[in-house]
Amino acid sequence: MKKRGRFSTQKRKRTTKWTNMIVGLIFILLIGSVVWIGANGWNIERAVKSLQGNTEQPSEFEEIEPKLDNDATTESEIEKANELEETPLREVKEAPNAAEDPKEGESKDQSEQAQKKPSNPIGYIEGQELPAEPKYIKGVLIASKQYPLPKDFAPGESKEARAAFDEMAAAAATSGINLQAFSTYRSYDYQVTLYNRYVERDGREAADRYSARPGYSEHQTGLAFDIGEVNHEKHWASTSFGDTEAAKWLGANANQYGFILRYPEGKEEITGYMHESWHYRYVGKEKAEQIFKRNITLEEYLGVH
Repeated sequence: MKKRGRFSTQKRKRTTKWTNMIVGLIFILLIGSVVWIGANGWNIERAVKSLQGNTEQPSEFEEIEPKLDNDATTESEIEKANELEETPLREVKEAPNAAEDPKEGESKDQSEQAQKKPSNPIGYIEGQELPAEPKYIKGVLIASKQYPLPKDFAPGESKEARAAFDEMAAAAATSGINLQAFSTYRSYDYQVTLYNRYVERDGREAADRYSARPGYSEHQTGLAFDIGEVNHEKHWASTSFGDTEAAKWLGANANQYGFILRYPEGKEEITGYMHESWHYRYVGKEKAEQIFKRNITLEEYLGVH
């Protein structure tokens, strides 16, 4: 009887040991599952996909994309949109226009006819070729519908403009405003992608009101800064930004750091673009002060309107 009792006791101990191990293993698996699902935003479907190697990777960069409102009597609303693809939607051809001087064997009259005048003072000159050199007027680099840039002009973001922005942002921070330049330099090729997307969505005529054709963008100069406020991304590149304290601060102080509001409200017939309360251009403190005090646009200051 004693022998049988000892055997039963040992058997129960082994059974209990295995039971505890199985329970412990199940507990570990449950904890691991909870942690894994939590790491995937508590999204069970995404967690399963990640185990299968199908996790979607976020895009490295999202561009703020303007969109015209259906109501033509109000200011156009700008909103965030789809992520940009690396491959252009379609190629935008450079204007196959005549150069300033007539080509060999071509009369001056023929050359002048080839370069059509814009339908309005701020429209594109159809037939205009991109220049070999950028245009400076009164020491200011200009990029507009009348004055394009060379295709290969690629200075990158201006270090001087960046330093001025950092100084301005530090000053704004003392007033509780955390500024951020969310879009500055853009290359010619990048503008091709951007502009084509707008044309496909809104049509060429509408896109030309808020987006520059490749070679005509101020962002290609490296001196244009689209400015918003940190943690207020919903107002970035939106007309609603104009009503924020950050926009009001910029409007009153940006000139002290060499920046001007490039496309003021009510000046579309001069600048060629709709009002953009977030788009600032660096021109240097002296020129910015003069433009601000006279309440004029860059075109008016340079005498090219």
